[in-house]
Amino acid sequence: MPVPDDWPSTEAEALAEQRRLRALVEPSGPGLADGALVAGVDVAYDDDADLVVAAAVLIDSATREPVEEVTAVGRISFPYVPGLLAFRELPTVLDALAALRGTPDLVVCDGYGLAHPRRLGLASHLGVLTGLRTVGVAKTPFVFGYEQPGAERGAWSPLLDTGTGEEVGRALRTRRGVKPVFVSVGHRIGLAESVAVTLALAPDYRLPETTRRADSLCRRALADALAGPRRGDSGLVPRV
Repeated sequence: MPVPDDWPSTEAEALAEQRRLRALVEPSGPGLADGALVAGVDVAYDDDADLVVAAAVLIDSATREPVEEVTAVGRISFPYVPGLLAFRELPTVLDALAALRGTPDLVVCDGYGLAHPRRLGLASHLGVLTGLRTVGVAKTPFVFGYEQPGAERGAWSPLLDTGTGEEVGRALRTRRGVKPVFVSVGHRIGLAESVAVTLALAPDYRLPETTRRADSLCRRALADALAGPRRGDSGLVPRV
């Protein structure tokens, strides 16, 4: 899906767009079917070079093996403002997803869904724009509170808006004795289902396999883009 023509360019426009799109989020839906294709997306930046690289990795949920890997390189389109990172990241993420030949049954984002001050983190924003089912799996709790879940794999505790008491996600232990990750609904999937998907995609490491692979791929692609064109290249930064 292309970036909308009226993509916000100011903080005020972005805030208004988040409030508008929030009403379109569907916070319920089923988990994964056997053999579903799951995409992981992640982004790496170099602000000095005005470059952002997005990676999309499509894996078979049954084997957790990659089916397809693509990257897209773009220019940073929005300033850094906490809570508005989707406006920096999504244009290039959309390019990467569009380059996939396969259509994911679910997209796992390295970030937030409803666990966001205005309940529209990158995962929810992406889901509403594309219609894809999405989940947010973040490394930190952002501005929300939680109690430590039990030490065993699969233990979880509510991630709470301390002002309202609303459960916006869950702190989930994916490995025994390892720091939890923070799971929130993106779009068209429920919270319990989002937790189950995250556990299924993280049998060996703290982060889901989708996130691990997308993170590694976008970092390599950024390093390649910063290294510049090789001899014989056109001189353009490619979208792969």
